[in-house]
Amino acid sequence: MTFPFEISATDGAARTGVLKTPRGDIRTPAFMPVGTAGTVKALTVDQVAQTGADILLGNTYHLMLRPTAERVKRLGGLHKFMRWDRPILTDSGGFQVMSLSNINKVTEEAVTFASHIDGSRHVLSPERSMEIQADLLGSDIVMQLDECVSWPAEEPRARAAMELSARWGQRSKAAFGTRDAQVLFGIQQGSTFEALRRESSERLIETGFDGYALGGLAVGEGHQAMCEVLDFAPGLLPADRPRYLMGVGKPIDLVEAVARGVDMFDCVLPTRSGRHGQAWTWDGPVNLKNARFAEDDEPLDGASACPASSHYSKAYLHHLVKAEEILGQVLLSWHNIAFFQALMGEMRAAIAEGRMEAFRKTFAARQPVKA
Repeated sequence: MTFPFEISATDGAARTGVLKTPRGDIRTPAFMPVGTAGTVKALTVDQVAQTGADILLGNTYHLMLRPTAERVKRLGGLHKFMRWDRPILTDSGGFQVMSLSNINKVTEEAVTFASHIDGSRHVLSPERSMEIQADLLGSDIVMQLDECVSWPAEEPRARAAMELSARWGQRSKAAFGTRDAQVLFGIQQGSTFEALRRESSERLIETGFDGYALGGLAVGEGHQAMCEVLDFAPGLLPADRPRYLMGVGKPIDLVEAVARGVDMFDCVLPTRSGRHGQAWTWDGPVNLKNARFAEDDEPLDGASACPASSHYSKAYLHHLVKAEEILGQVLLSWHNIAFFQALMGEMRAAIAEGRMEAFRKTFAARQPVKA
């Protein structure tokens, strides 16, 4: 089964539409809050839903280690376990294996690694990743297992990872098979090398996936280098399927990527920033630790439908952050997720009305690239 993807409007390379799933429609461009261990940190699923999120991301690596994917399955699957009845996309586990774990060995067959929790040894193959995501966790959108290299990467290293990812993509597709209510996305690799990303795309298209992701970005290359890759990389993927930029990013990154044809995003930034006293706004990031907010009686965004944005003063949020009260982390995380969803909504409207380029320029003028 392939989820219908209906593009309702385009404006330059940007497009807006709907990815239709059995658990609900995903309006694109879409931002997926990250539910690392079965939770969007500091928030209930009701709070997340109230922000307008259509879909969450679950982390295969973290869930397979704790509480284990087998336990989640016994308890009814990830949707029931975390009480979220809308779509869930799970990553393959590959990125966390590469970035968080003590990797012992990467072979053609699989990656063997030590858990960051207790040092226990595990093997993650394309087949095992498909079993965890599709059969045990029960996600709606499953990601192929791939190898993501850090940046900078020399061309031979980037090529080897791209070629391994392509072969693992074929094995992921074979193991996934055909399912009634789940789909599989392939992942384009190739670092910042256009020729490698072109070859990666060709191999992915030959294998055939229900959607396509751009991997290997937001790994240290910086905003400008990422944009240079996005100038060509999305266009190498099928125009009639969703394009998902993994692990991105800051609001300005989202706007620039949408302008270049990307449809879906995920990032830990909204909640991570919230836990550290930072709020994202239409005028850029705000550090609530700053003493200038100690007597600021204005809310972060009085026009927002999110209570965290409109019902609490910056003075109160400043107090909570300085006092290290948990409520401060909750409210700022809630506000940030709501802001990211509002940003996606504004871009959907801008594309539909043919003013995406004007929106991009105005937004960029108000948002620092480095924050």
